Amino acid sequence: MKRLFGSVRARAALAATLVVAVALVAAGAVVLLTLRSNLTGQADSEADDAARSVATQIARDVPYADLDLDEDHPVQVVDEDRRVLAVSEGLETISGTGVRGVTPTTGGTESPDNDDDDVGDDADDLLIGELGDISWHGQGWATVDGERTEYRFARIEVTDPRDRTVLVHAGASLEAERDAVRTASTVMLIGLPALLAVVGSVTWLVTRRALRPVEGIRREMAEITASEDLSRRVPEPATHDEVARLARTTNETLSALETSVERQRRFVADASHELRSPIASLRTQLEVAAAHPEFLDLDGAVEDTVRLQRLAADLLLLARLDAGERPAGARVDLAALAGEEAEGRAGVVVRADGPVEVTGSRGQLGRVLANLLDNAARHARSAVTVTVRREGERAVLQVADDGDGVAVADRERIFERFVRLDEARSRDDGGAGLGLAIARDVAERHGGTLTVGDAPAGGALFELRLPLA
Repeated sequence: MKRLFGSVRARAALAATLVVAVALVAAGAVVLLTLRSNLTGQADSEADDAARSVATQIARDVPYADLDLDEDHPVQVVDEDRRVLAVSEGLETISGTGVRGVTPTTGGTESPDNDDDDVGDDADDLLIGELGDISWHGQGWATVDGERTEYRFARIEVTDPRDRTVLVHAGASLEAERDAVRTASTVMLIGLPALLAVVGSVTWLVTRRALRPVEGIRREMAEITASEDLSRRVPEPATHDEVARLARTTNETLSALETSVERQRRFVADASHELRSPIASLRTQLEVAAAHPEFLDLDGAVEDTVRLQRLAADLLLLARLDAGERPAGARVDLAALAGEEAEGRAGVVVRADGPVEVTGSRGQLGRVLANLLDNAARHARSAVTVTVRREGERAVLQVADDGDGVAVADRERIFERFVRLDEARSRDDGGAGLGLAIARDVAERHGGTLTVGDAPAGGALFELRLPLA
Protein backbone atom coordinates (compact mmCIF):
# COMPACT_ATOMS: atom_id res chain seq x y z
CA MET A 1 0.00 0.00 0.00
CA LYS A 2 2.80 2.42 0.90
CA ARG A 3 4.57 1.64 -2.37
CA LEU A 4 1.35 2.09 -4.35
CA PHE A 5 0.62 5.57 -3.00
CA GLY A 6 4.28 6.46 -3.30
CA SER A 7 3.87 6.73 -7.07
CA VAL A 8 2.91 9.94 -8.82
CA ARG A 9 0.22 8.14 -10.85
CA ALA A 10 -1.54 6.86 -7.73
CA ARG A 11 -1.39 10.22 -5.98
CA ALA A 12 -2.64 12.05 -9.07
CA ALA A 13 -5.51 9.58 -9.54
CA LEU A 14 -6.45 9.79 -5.86
CA ALA A 15 -6.28 13.59 -5.84
CA ALA A 16 -8.41 13.88 -9.00
CA THR A 17 -10.94 11.42 -7.60
CA LEU A 18 -11.18 13.28 -4.30
CA VAL A 19 -11.59 16.65 -6.04
CA VAL A 20 -14.31 15.29 -8.32
CA ALA A 21 -16.00 13.56 -5.36
CA VAL A 22 -16.11 16.81 -3.37
CA ALA A 23 -17.39 18.71 -6.41
CA LEU A 24 -20.07 16.10 -7.14
CA VAL A 25 -21.20 15.91 -3.52
CA ALA A 26 -21.47 19.69 -3.37
CA ALA A 27 -23.29 19.83 -6.71
CA GLY A 28 -25.58 17.00 -5.62
CA ALA A 29 -26.44 18.79 -2.39
CA VAL A 30 -27.23 21.95 -4.32
CA VAL A 31 -29.40 20.00 -6.78
CA LEU A 32 -31.31 18.26 -3.99
CA LEU A 33 -31.84 21.49 -2.06
CA THR A 34 -32.98 23.29 -5.21
CA LEU A 35 -35.29 20.43 -6.15
CA ARG A 36 -36.77 20.34 -2.66
CA SER A 37 -37.22 24.11 -2.65
CA ASN A 38 -38.91 24.14 -6.07
CA LEU A 39 -41.25 21.29 -5.21
CA THR A 40 -42.07 22.88 -1.86
CA GLY A 41 -42.87 26.13 -3.64
CA GLN A 42 -45.07 24.23 -6.07
CA ALA A 43 -46.90 22.58 -3.17
CA ASP A 44 -47.37 25.98 -1.55
CA SER A 45 -48.95 27.26 -4.77
CA GLU A 46 -51.34 24.32 -4.91
CA ALA A 47 -52.28 24.83 -1.27
CA ASP A 48 -52.83 28.55 -1.94
CA ASP A 49 -55.17 27.80 -4.81
CA ALA A 50 -57.16 25.28 -2.78
CA ALA A 51 -57.45 27.66 0.18
CA ARG A 52 -58.54 30.59 -2.01
CA SER A 53 -61.16 28.40 -3.74
CA VAL A 54 -62.77 27.49 -0.41
CA ALA A 55 -62.44 31.03 0.95
CA THR A 56 -64.15 32.43 -2.18
CA GLN A 57 -67.11 30.08 -1.64
CA ILE A 58 -67.43 31.20 1.99
CA ALA A 59 -67.29 34.85 0.95
CA ARG A 60 -70.08 34.18 -1.58
CA ASP A 61 -72.37 32.95 1.19
CA VAL A 62 -72.10 29.23 0.42
CA PRO A 63 -73.19 27.32 3.54
CA TYR A 64 -70.34 25.51 5.28
CA ALA A 65 -72.10 22.20 4.87
CA ASP A 66 -72.39 22.78 1.10
CA LEU A 67 -68.79 23.85 0.42
CA ASP A 68 -67.19 22.20 -2.60
CA LEU A 69 -63.99 20.82 -1.04
CA ASP A 70 -61.29 19.27 -3.26
CA GLU A 71 -60.77 15.65 -2.24
CA ASP A 72 -57.08 15.84 -3.28
CA HIS A 73 -56.36 18.64 -0.80
CA PRO A 74 -57.32 18.30 2.88
CA VAL A 75 -59.27 21.38 4.01
CA GLN A 76 -60.08 22.57 7.49
CA VAL A 77 -62.25 25.65 8.21
CA VAL A 78 -62.15 27.04 11.79
CA ASP A 79 -63.45 30.17 13.46
CA GLU A 80 -61.63 32.54 15.76
CA ASP A 81 -62.50 30.33 18.73
CA ARG A 82 -60.71 27.39 17.06
CA ARG A 83 -64.00 25.59 16.47
CA VAL A 84 -64.10 23.43 13.36
CA LEU A 85 -66.76 24.62 10.91
CA ALA A 86 -66.02 22.35 7.94
CA VAL A 87 -63.51 19.72 6.80
CA SER A 88 -62.93 17.93 3.53
CA GLU A 89 -64.39 14.48 3.00
CA GLY A 90 -62.32 11.61 4.29
CA LEU A 91 -60.09 13.76 6.55
CA GLU A 92 -59.43 11.68 9.67
CA THR A 93 -56.50 13.45 11.39
CA ILE A 94 -54.56 16.66 10.82
CA SER A 95 -51.50 18.28 12.44
CA GLY A 96 -49.48 21.37 11.72
CA THR A 97 -52.38 23.85 11.37
CA GLY A 98 -52.70 24.56 15.09
CA VAL A 99 -56.16 22.92 15.31
CA ARG A 100 -56.33 19.13 15.42
CA GLY A 101 -60.10 18.82 15.25
CA VAL A 102 -61.65 17.18 12.19
CA THR A 103 -65.30 17.07 13.29
CA PRO A 104 -67.42 20.15 12.43
CA THR A 105 -69.51 21.67 15.23
CA THR A 106 -73.32 21.66 14.88
CA GLY A 107 -73.59 25.45 14.53
CA GLY A 108 -70.98 25.53 11.88
CA THR A 109 -72.97 23.34 9.50
CA GLU A 110 -76.12 25.45 9.60
CA SER A 111 -77.06 27.65 6.71
CA PRO A 112 -77.15 31.44 7.31
CA ASP A 113 -80.54 32.97 8.11
CA ASN A 114 -81.99 35.04 5.26
CA ASP A 115 -85.37 36.76 5.72
CA ASP A 116 -85.62 38.07 2.18
CA ASP A 117 -85.56 35.36 -0.48
CA ASP A 118 -84.94 37.93 -3.20
CA VAL A 119 -81.94 39.23 -1.42
CA GLY A 120 -80.78 35.64 -0.98
CA ASP A 121 -81.13 34.97 -4.65
CA ASP A 122 -79.14 38.07 -5.47
CA ALA A 123 -76.48 37.18 -2.89
CA ASP A 124 -75.63 34.01 -4.79
CA ASP A 125 -73.90 36.15 -7.37
CA LEU A 126 -72.41 38.80 -5.11
CA LEU A 127 -69.24 38.87 -2.91
CA ILE A 128 -70.88 39.47 0.43
CA GLY A 129 -67.91 38.54 2.62
CA GLU A 130 -64.38 39.85 2.65
CA LEU A 131 -61.51 37.73 1.28
CA GLY A 132 -58.05 38.19 2.81
CA ASP A 133 -54.57 37.17 1.70
CA ILE A 134 -52.57 34.04 2.37
CA SER A 135 -51.15 34.72 5.84
CA TRP A 136 -49.18 31.57 6.61
CA HIS A 137 -47.48 28.49 5.19
CA GLY A 138 -46.58 25.47 7.27
CA GLN A 139 -45.84 21.78 7.12
CA GLY A 140 -47.68 18.96 8.80
CA TRP A 141 -49.39 15.61 8.42
CA ALA A 142 -52.90 14.54 7.56
CA THR A 143 -54.70 11.19 7.31
CA VAL A 144 -57.17 10.97 4.42
CA ASP A 145 -59.12 7.77 3.85
CA GLY A 146 -56.67 5.87 6.05
CA GLU A 147 -53.49 7.15 4.31
CA ARG A 148 -51.19 9.35 6.34
CA THR A 149 -49.17 11.80 4.21
CA GLU A 150 -47.04 14.89 4.74
CA TYR A 151 -48.55 18.15 3.46
CA ARG A 152 -47.72 21.80 2.98
CA PHE A 153 -50.57 23.92 4.41
CA ALA A 154 -51.70 27.42 3.51
CA ARG A 155 -53.89 29.64 5.68
CA ILE A 156 -56.22 32.39 4.46
CA GLU A 157 -58.58 34.60 6.44
CA VAL A 158 -62.11 35.28 5.17
CA THR A 159 -65.22 36.96 6.56
CA ASP A 160 -68.50 35.13 5.87
CA PRO A 161 -71.87 36.87 5.18
CA ARG A 162 -72.73 36.82 8.87
CA ASP A 163 -69.67 38.94 9.55
CA ARG A 164 -67.85 36.06 11.15
CA THR A 165 -64.12 35.79 10.47
CA VAL A 166 -62.94 32.26 9.77
CA LEU A 167 -59.65 30.66 8.83
CA VAL A 168 -59.30 28.25 5.94
CA HIS A 169 -56.46 25.70 6.01
CA ALA A 170 -55.78 23.81 2.80
CA GLY A 171 -52.95 21.35 2.14
CA ALA A 172 -50.98 20.06 -0.84
CA SER A 173 -49.28 16.68 -0.64
CA LEU A 174 -45.46 16.48 -0.46
CA GLU A 175 -45.43 12.91 -1.73
CA ALA A 176 -44.25 14.05 -5.17
CA GLU A 177 -41.44 16.01 -3.56
CA ARG A 178 -40.39 13.05 -1.45
CA ASP A 179 -40.48 10.72 -4.46
CA ALA A 180 -38.47 13.13 -6.60
CA VAL A 181 -35.84 13.71 -3.90
CA ARG A 182 -35.66 9.99 -3.18
CA THR A 183 -35.21 9.19 -6.87
CA ALA A 184 -32.54 11.87 -7.32
CA SER A 185 -30.69 10.66 -4.21
CA THR A 186 -30.78 7.07 -5.45
CA VAL A 187 -29.45 8.08 -8.85
CA MET A 188 -26.65 10.07 -7.23
CA LEU A 189 -25.73 7.25 -4.85
CA ILE A 190 -25.53 4.81 -7.74
CA GLY A 191 -23.91 7.15 -10.25
CA LEU A 192 -21.37 8.81 -7.96
CA PRO A 193 -19.22 5.70 -7.29
CA ALA A 194 -19.35 4.74 -10.96
CA LEU A 195 -18.35 8.24 -12.06
CA LEU A 196 -15.54 8.36 -9.50
CA ALA A 197 -14.27 5.01 -10.73
CA VAL A 198 -14.23 6.34 -14.30
CA VAL A 199 -12.43 9.54 -13.21
CA GLY A 200 -9.84 7.59 -11.23
CA SER A 201 -9.23 5.13 -14.09
CA VAL A 202 -8.95 7.84 -16.74
CA THR A 203 -6.61 9.90 -14.54
CA TRP A 204 -4.48 6.81 -13.90
CA LEU A 205 -4.19 6.06 -17.62
CA VAL A 206 -3.58 9.67 -18.66
CA THR A 207 -0.98 10.18 -15.93
CA ARG A 208 0.68 6.92 -16.85
CA ARG A 209 0.90 8.01 -20.46
CA ALA A 210 2.19 11.46 -19.48
CA LEU A 211 4.83 10.01 -17.14
CA ARG A 212 6.02 7.34 -19.53
CA PRO A 213 8.87 9.57 -20.81
CA VAL A 214 9.87 10.25 -17.19
CA GLU A 215 10.15 6.53 -16.58
CA GLY A 216 12.31 6.28 -19.70
CA ILE A 217 14.55 9.05 -18.36
CA ARG A 218 14.80 7.32 -14.98
CA ARG A 219 15.63 3.96 -16.56
CA GLU A 220 18.34 5.46 -18.77
CA MET A 221 19.83 7.39 -15.85
CA ALA A 222 19.95 4.16 -13.83
CA GLU A 223 21.77 2.42 -16.68
CA ILE A 224 24.19 5.36 -17.03
CA THR A 225 24.91 5.18 -13.31
CA ALA A 226 25.48 1.44 -13.47
CA SER A 227 27.68 1.56 -16.56
CA GLU A 228 29.45 4.86 -15.67
CA ASP A 229 29.20 5.73 -19.38
CA LEU A 230 28.65 9.49 -19.43
CA SER A 231 28.50 9.57 -23.22
CA ARG A 232 24.97 8.17 -23.15
CA ARG A 233 21.95 10.47 -23.17
CA VAL A 234 18.35 10.16 -22.00
CA PRO A 235 15.57 10.10 -24.63
CA GLU A 236 14.00 13.48 -25.37
CA PRO A 237 10.24 13.45 -26.14
CA ALA A 238 9.17 15.24 -29.32
CA THR A 239 7.02 17.64 -27.31
CA HIS A 240 7.41 21.09 -25.79
CA ASP A 241 6.18 20.35 -22.28
CA GLU A 242 7.89 20.13 -18.90
CA VAL A 243 9.00 16.52 -19.44
CA ALA A 244 10.79 17.45 -22.68
CA ARG A 245 12.50 20.36 -20.92
CA LEU A 246 13.49 18.02 -18.10
CA ALA A 247 15.05 15.61 -20.62
CA ARG A 248 16.96 18.41 -22.36
CA THR A 249 18.22 19.78 -19.05
CA THR A 250 19.27 16.28 -17.98
CA ASN A 251 21.22 15.80 -21.21
CA GLU A 252 22.85 19.20 -20.77
CA THR A 253 23.85 18.19 -17.25
CA LEU A 254 25.24 14.89 -18.54
CA SER A 255 27.21 16.77 -21.21
CA ALA A 256 28.65 19.17 -18.64
CA LEU A 257 29.44 16.26 -16.32
CA GLU A 258 31.10 14.33 -19.14
CA THR A 259 33.17 17.37 -20.06
CA SER A 260 34.15 17.93 -16.43
CA VAL A 261 35.10 14.29 -15.88
CA GLU A 262 37.05 14.16 -19.14
CA ARG A 263 38.78 17.40 -18.24
CA GLN A 264 39.69 16.02 -14.85
CA ARG A 265 41.00 12.83 -16.40
CA ARG A 266 43.20 14.82 -18.77
CA PHE A 267 44.27 17.01 -15.89
CA VAL A 268 45.32 13.99 -13.81
CA ALA A 269 47.12 12.42 -16.77
CA ASP A 270 48.93 15.65 -17.68
CA ALA A 271 49.77 16.40 -14.06
CA SER A 272 51.23 12.92 -13.65
CA HIS A 273 53.25 13.41 -16.81
CA GLU A 274 54.49 16.85 -15.76
CA LEU A 275 55.40 15.74 -12.27
CA ARG A 276 57.27 12.69 -13.52
CA SER A 277 60.09 14.67 -15.19
CA PRO A 278 61.23 16.87 -12.28
CA ILE A 279 60.84 14.03 -9.81
CA ALA A 280 62.86 11.67 -12.01
CA SER A 281 65.53 14.31 -12.58
CA LEU A 282 65.77 15.09 -8.89
CA ARG A 283 65.96 11.41 -8.00
CA THR A 284 68.73 10.83 -10.55
CA GLN A 285 70.77 13.70 -9.17
CA LEU A 286 70.33 12.45 -5.61
CA GLU A 287 71.29 8.88 -6.58
CA VAL A 288 74.41 10.16 -8.38
CA ALA A 289 75.25 12.32 -5.37
CA ALA A 290 74.85 9.34 -3.06
CA ALA A 291 77.28 7.27 -5.14
CA HIS A 292 79.64 10.08 -6.17
CA PRO A 293 79.32 13.16 -3.96
CA GLU A 294 81.83 15.01 -6.03
CA PHE A 295 79.40 14.94 -9.01
CA LEU A 296 76.48 16.52 -7.10
CA ASP A 297 74.82 19.25 -9.19
CA LEU A 298 73.40 21.26 -6.29
CA ASP A 299 72.16 24.12 -8.47
CA GLY A 300 70.30 21.69 -10.75
CA ALA A 301 68.73 19.93 -7.76
CA VAL A 302 67.56 23.20 -6.30
CA GLU A 303 66.17 24.27 -9.67
CA ASP A 304 64.26 21.00 -10.10
CA THR A 305 62.92 21.33 -6.56
CA VAL A 306 61.73 24.89 -7.19
CA ARG A 307 60.11 23.84 -10.46
CA LEU A 308 58.39 20.96 -8.70
CA GLN A 309 57.19 23.32 -5.99
CA ARG A 310 55.76 25.76 -8.51
CA LEU A 311 54.02 22.98 -10.42
CA ALA A 312 52.48 21.64 -7.22
CA ALA A 313 51.28 25.14 -6.31
CA ASP A 314 49.74 25.57 -9.77
CA LEU A 315 47.97 22.22 -9.52
CA LEU A 316 46.61 23.05 -6.06
CA LEU A 317 45.32 26.43 -7.28
CA LEU A 318 43.61 24.82 -10.27
CA ALA A 319 42.06 22.23 -7.98
CA ARG A 320 40.65 24.98 -5.75
CA LEU A 321 39.31 26.87 -8.76
CA ASP A 322 37.68 23.72 -10.14
CA ALA A 323 36.09 23.11 -6.72
CA GLY A 324 34.34 26.49 -7.02
CA GLU A 325 36.39 28.49 -4.55
CA ARG A 326 34.97 32.01 -4.46
CA PRO A 327 37.42 34.93 -4.48
CA ALA A 328 37.69 37.18 -1.46
CA GLY A 329 35.79 40.47 -1.47
CA ALA A 330 38.76 42.76 -0.79
CA ARG A 331 39.42 45.95 -2.74
CA VAL A 332 42.54 45.62 -4.89
CA ASP A 333 44.33 48.46 -6.70
CA LEU A 334 45.44 46.99 -10.04
CA ALA A 335 47.86 49.86 -10.68
CA ALA A 336 49.67 49.32 -7.39
CA LEU A 337 49.59 45.55 -7.86
CA ALA A 338 51.12 45.88 -11.33
CA GLY A 339 53.92 48.04 -9.92
CA GLU A 340 54.67 45.47 -7.24
CA GLU A 341 54.76 42.56 -9.70
CA ALA A 342 56.92 44.50 -12.22
CA GLU A 343 59.48 45.50 -9.60
CA GLY A 344 62.77 43.75 -10.21
CA ARG A 345 61.85 42.55 -13.71
CA ALA A 346 64.14 43.86 -16.43
CA GLY A 347 62.52 45.67 -19.36
CA VAL A 348 59.04 45.93 -17.78
CA VAL A 349 57.34 49.35 -17.87
CA VAL A 350 54.09 50.11 -15.98
CA ARG A 351 51.77 52.90 -17.13
CA ALA A 352 48.76 53.92 -15.02
CA ASP A 353 46.84 57.19 -14.75
CA GLY A 354 45.93 56.55 -11.13
CA PRO A 355 44.42 53.98 -8.78
CA VAL A 356 42.10 51.45 -10.46
CA GLU A 357 40.32 49.38 -7.82
CA VAL A 358 38.54 46.08 -8.31
CA THR A 359 37.03 43.59 -5.88
CA GLY A 360 38.55 40.14 -5.40
CA SER A 361 41.49 38.17 -4.10
CA ARG A 362 44.74 40.07 -4.07
CA GLY A 363 46.75 36.84 -4.12
CA GLN A 364 44.91 35.38 -7.11
CA LEU A 365 45.01 38.62 -9.09
CA GLY A 366 48.70 38.93 -8.32
CA ARG A 367 49.13 35.41 -9.65
CA VAL A 368 47.43 36.46 -12.90
CA LEU A 369 49.82 39.40 -13.32
CA ALA A 370 52.84 37.27 -12.49
CA ASN A 371 51.85 34.62 -15.02
CA LEU A 372 51.22 37.20 -17.75
CA LEU A 373 54.57 38.89 -17.06
CA ASP A 374 56.40 35.53 -17.03
CA ASN A 375 54.79 34.62 -20.35
CA ALA A 376 55.68 38.02 -21.86
CA ALA A 377 59.28 37.81 -20.60
CA ARG A 378 59.74 34.43 -22.31
CA HIS A 379 58.63 35.78 -25.69
CA ALA A 380 59.64 39.48 -25.65
CA ARG A 381 62.73 40.62 -27.51
CA SER A 382 63.49 43.64 -25.33
CA ALA A 383 60.48 45.27 -23.66
CA VAL A 384 57.23 44.48 -21.86
CA THR A 385 54.64 47.19 -21.24
CA VAL A 386 51.89 47.00 -18.59
CA THR A 387 49.00 49.48 -18.95
CA VAL A 388 46.25 49.98 -16.36
CA ARG A 389 43.24 52.22 -16.98
CA ARG A 390 39.50 52.68 -16.49
CA GLU A 391 37.13 52.10 -19.35
CA GLY A 392 33.49 52.73 -18.47
CA GLU A 393 32.50 50.38 -15.67
CA ARG A 394 35.51 48.14 -16.29
CA ALA A 395 39.12 48.08 -15.20
CA VAL A 396 41.44 47.20 -18.09
CA LEU A 397 44.94 45.78 -17.61
CA GLN A 398 47.07 45.11 -20.71
CA VAL A 399 50.41 43.29 -20.94
CA ALA A 400 52.16 43.81 -24.31
CA ASP A 401 55.50 42.48 -25.55
CA ASP A 402 57.54 43.00 -28.71
CA GLY A 403 57.95 39.33 -29.56
CA ASP A 404 56.51 37.27 -32.39
CA GLY A 405 52.90 37.39 -31.11
CA VAL A 406 50.31 34.58 -31.15
CA ALA A 407 48.79 33.21 -34.34
CA VAL A 408 45.04 33.74 -34.68
CA ALA A 409 44.41 29.97 -34.78
CA ASP A 410 46.17 29.50 -31.43
CA ARG A 411 44.67 32.40 -29.47
CA GLU A 412 42.17 30.20 -27.64
CA ARG A 413 44.29 27.08 -27.50
CA ILE A 414 46.99 28.76 -25.41
CA PHE A 415 44.54 29.09 -22.52
CA GLU A 416 44.08 25.31 -22.33
CA ARG A 417 45.89 23.45 -19.60
CA PHE A 418 49.30 21.89 -20.30
CA VAL A 419 49.45 23.46 -23.75
CA ARG A 420 52.80 24.76 -25.03
CA LEU A 421 52.85 26.07 -28.57
CA ASP A 422 56.60 25.69 -29.00
CA GLU A 423 57.03 21.97 -28.38
CA ALA A 424 60.75 22.20 -29.16
CA ARG A 425 61.16 24.64 -26.27
CA SER A 426 62.66 23.11 -23.16
CA ARG A 427 60.48 22.61 -20.11
CA ASP A 428 62.79 24.73 -18.09
CA ASP A 429 62.14 27.73 -20.34
CA GLY A 430 58.54 27.11 -21.25
CA GLY A 431 57.03 25.91 -17.99
CA ALA A 432 54.27 23.35 -17.65
CA GLY A 433 51.69 25.20 -19.72
CA LEU A 434 49.44 26.10 -16.76
CA GLY A 435 50.13 29.83 -16.34
CA LEU A 436 47.68 31.18 -18.92
CA ALA A 437 45.05 28.58 -18.01
CA ILE A 438 45.24 29.69 -14.38
CA ALA A 439 45.10 33.36 -15.40
CA ARG A 440 41.90 32.92 -17.43
CA ASP A 441 40.21 30.81 -14.73
CA VAL A 442 40.97 33.45 -12.09
CA ALA A 443 39.72 36.22 -14.40
CA GLU A 444 36.43 34.42 -14.97
CA ARG A 445 36.04 33.71 -11.25
CA HIS A 446 36.30 37.48 -10.71
CA GLY A 447 33.58 38.19 -13.29
CA GLY A 448 36.03 39.29 -15.95
CA THR A 449 37.67 38.14 -19.18
CA LEU A 450 41.19 37.48 -20.44
CA THR A 451 41.91 37.62 -24.17
CA VAL A 452 44.93 37.91 -26.44
CA GLY A 453 45.46 40.04 -29.55
CA ASP A 454 48.14 41.96 -31.40
CA ALA A 455 50.33 44.47 -29.59
CA PRO A 456 51.26 47.81 -31.20
CA ALA A 457 54.92 46.69 -31.30
CA GLY A 458 53.95 43.54 -33.17
CA GLY A 459 53.99 41.09 -30.28
CA ALA A 460 51.20 39.67 -28.13
CA LEU A 461 48.76 41.85 -26.22
CA PHE A 462 47.00 40.15 -23.26
CA GLU A 463 44.00 42.15 -22.02
CA LEU A 464 42.39 41.55 -18.60
CA ARG A 465 38.98 43.17 -18.01
CA LEU A 466 37.39 43.21 -14.55
CA PRO A 467 34.40 45.02 -13.01
CA LEU A 468 35.38 48.14 -11.09
CA ALA A 469 34.96 48.01 -7.32
